Amino acid sequence: MAGHSGVAEHLPAFLAAIDISQYGSTSEILAANELAYTGALFTIVTPKTIDAVLNLLRDAVGRLDLYLDVSTVDSVQDIVDLLDAGAAKVFVASGQVPALQKVPNVNSSRIVYHPTVSADEAEDQLSGTGYGLYLHNVQDVAAVGQILQAMGPSRPAVYVSKQDMSEEEAVRLRTLDAVPIVGSQSLTVDAESAECIRVAALLLAKTKSDRSDGLFTTLVTDERGVALGLVYSNEESVAESLRSGRGVYWSRKRGLWRKGDTSGDWQQLVRVDTDCDHDCLRFVVRQQGNGFCHLLTATCFGEYRGLSKLQKTLESRKRSAPEGSYTARLFNDSKMLNAKIMEEASELCEASNKAEIAAEAADVLYFALAKATAAGVTLEDIERNLDGKSIKVKRRKGDAKWPYAEKFGVSTNGSSNGNGAPSKEEIKGAESQPKSKDDPAGVNDSGRIQMRRYVTADEAPETIREALQRPSQRSTDKIMAIVQPIIKDVREQGDKALLSYTHKFEKATSLTTPVLKAPFPQNLMQLPPETIEAIDISFENIRKFHAAQAEEKPLHVETMPGVVCSRFVRPIERVGLYVPGGTAVLPSTAMMLGVPAMVAGCKTIVLASPPRADGSITPEIVYIAHKVGAESIVLAGGAQAVAAMAHGTESVSKVDKILGPGNQFVTAAKMLVSNDTTAQVSIDMPAGPSEVLVIADKTANPAFVASDLLSQAEHGVDSQVVCIAVDLSEQQVCAIEDELHNQATALPRVDMVRGAISHSIMLVARDLDEALALSNAYAPEHLILQLADPIAARELVTNAGSVFCGDWTPESVGDYSAGVNHSLPTYGYAKQYSGVNLGSYVKHITSSHLTAQGLKNVGGAVMQLAAVEELEAHRRAVEIRLRWMAENKQ
Repeated sequence: MAGHSGVAEHLPAFLAAIDISQYGSTSEILAANELAYTGALFTIVTPKTIDAVLNLLRDAVGRLDLYLDVSTVDSVQDIVDLLDAGAAKVFVASGQVPALQKVPNVNSSRIVYHPTVSADEAEDQLSGTGYGLYLHNVQDVAAVGQILQAMGPSRPAVYVSKQDMSEEEAVRLRTLDAVPIVGSQSLTVDAESAECIRVAALLLAKTKSDRSDGLFTTLVTDERGVALGLVYSNEESVAESLRSGRGVYWSRKRGLWRKGDTSGDWQQLVRVDTDCDHDCLRFVVRQQGNGFCHLLTATCFGEYRGLSKLQKTLESRKRSAPEGSYTARLFNDSKMLNAKIMEEASELCEASNKAEIAAEAADVLYFALAKATAAGVTLEDIERNLDGKSIKVKRRKGDAKWPYAEKFGVSTNGSSNGNGAPSKEEIKGAESQPKSKDDPAGVNDSGRIQMRRYVTADEAPETIREALQRPSQRSTDKIMAIVQPIIKDVREQGDKALLSYTHKFEKATSLTTPVLKAPFPQNLMQLPPETIEAIDISFENIRKFHAAQAEEKPLHVETMPGVVCSRFVRPIERVGLYVPGGTAVLPSTAMMLGVPAMVAGCKTIVLASPPRADGSITPEIVYIAHKVGAESIVLAGGAQAVAAMAHGTESVSKVDKILGPGNQFVTAAKMLVSNDTTAQVSIDMPAGPSEVLVIADKTANPAFVASDLLSQAEHGVDSQVVCIAVDLSEQQVCAIEDELHNQATALPRVDMVRGAISHSIMLVARDLDEALALSNAYAPEHLILQLADPIAARELVTNAGSVFCGDWTPESVGDYSAGVNHSLPTYGYAKQYSGVNLGSYVKHITSSHLTAQGLKNVGGAVMQLAAVEELEAHRRAVEIRLRWMAENKQ
């Protein structure tokens, strides 16, 4: 093909095509000899099987090479994820090529082109790319030879599939330097078969001997590539080795040689392949017994050396080290071993010359391998992991993670600091920052702002379910790695650490105390009269609604004569309320969290909010803290504020429950402290980015619908908005889309809206029942019903954070002043959690009160159940009382 530069690579003898849905794990595939020993599989990936393929890839790197036909996968990101997970190559269709070419770091040799256009167009797309070529379901193998000959010596790697391919055809393709794709059900490891294609015949199709006796020189290695010895093979011995799953070779004196039959030092077969010239075989094996050599050494070239020798030594010591010895402690005392690893790593960092670095690196490797051996991890496992990392497409920046970068004085650039340290923006709350004339957002014009549209009647249910997936969030591991040391620092160093983080992230270097205590100075609450009036109106509405939720009196139930069960309410004594802020002004969140705490009667109310650069808190928040009777305001944000309230510091009061929204770092910190038994603190709910779902029928005003969608899209690029149009015509749907675009382009931060709309969707549903079923499955944070009869429709809602009914009820009123709470479950958690309410600030205590007759009535049942559970003390506690009553005639 003109202009194509051939790619020199070692190609598999064939690809065994499997149906991934038929296999549950890598071990099942490895159990099929005809699939395992050549180590190269082919499967078609569909939206239904992509998760199964990803799971297989994660376990298969270094054991099996997976070649994936992704021509029906719509998302380029899904294709990149498959490559990143370890796919050897992906087979892509013509329409996928342009988008894939825009992805950085994708090695062209891992792409195989599956033409779905004309020959001329295919040649243009393939020319100069380095891609392989997939000839799908060819009719005539002889014609393939002509195609390959026309391509010339610089042709790409070529893969060929054919319906009902015979062994003769598959072998012919091998001799043409093409890779046949053969159905796994057609393969066999039997030496003789008229029905199936013999694996040995394919493997040896191109192999030639340079010896007069026709034997193949055969190198035997372990899984790390260390040579164990040199032997000879022929077609018979290779076929027998594949059939039996062990090392079987050809002895020039004795013929077929099952090595280890006499000594017990046999080899478990892992894989067979050939060298680049096809004149030498390689058997990859797992050696059993003493070793490969007849002299009882590990290899015919002497004992193992280096890391291989160290691994054998450590494995031996793990089995036989005397109890209490230093070696035994290495494997049994994880704290000591971890300390040694950190000690040796520190000494390696301090080493300066070649000899010192070599010595200290050896020590690090020794203790690292000791930890691996203790966990049953081998060098082969480690090298497979390295191989997997070497082919990743998405790569983390090579900068050191924080806090190591900070410890060693490594400077970093960029908003995320490049080393895992949270930036100022990441530590702040998730809410959008205030707009200003200098704000650069919104200046980019990238075309029409429009949600993806799906007509549910035209799509498969699984397509709609996938479309409704929330945007993926940052790596949980990365977030936890950032948050955990922050929590540890604040727990151990208290005010000092808390102030340090506030100085670092908020630039409030003038602060000398992390807490503002009540009573709050009047000069910190100076506000315009109209702002005070707005807060007071909203405050009172929120108070009324939450006060109405109070239980009027305790519950008393006589479950049987003389047995009275009661339940009564008590407020949670100490609550911490997280209010995102910094330069943002968020009085609404302070009210939504503070007013119910006041109504519930919580004795200690602590607010936490990041200060401005001058160290002050916005006066709106101070004013609300004063109105709810807060004890103090913690002048900090992010994970450090959560840690301070959870554990307490010299100045910050420890709380029993933490409530309030925040970004992913705040949410991660809340979840960590709630699982820490030393903190003894609970949280309100998990949280994610803000979201809204609007259901609109033909009575809905398109401008109202668009404005409600945009009110959530402006929260951030990770927000999601969904519109379900109930039986709307094309013209009516377009009216909403036009309004969305026109209103969005007029917003100050249109770029943020673009980001949110890019993963938002419009669904055109057949009827209201279908629309509500989709909504209940999605479980939105905010549900807006712009319908002819929203109250009737509300009766069918089972999952939602808060519902807004009718044309005149925008979600904005719930955020601020109607009275309902705006701290709500997101990311689908509305299926399990309620939004913040009065019940979030109280606990229910139950009590029982029995008369003597009551104990007589229920005592027999108690004793019987205690006996069934074999809890004798429980049984006797009743029996003793009943006996006493009988003896005293009570």
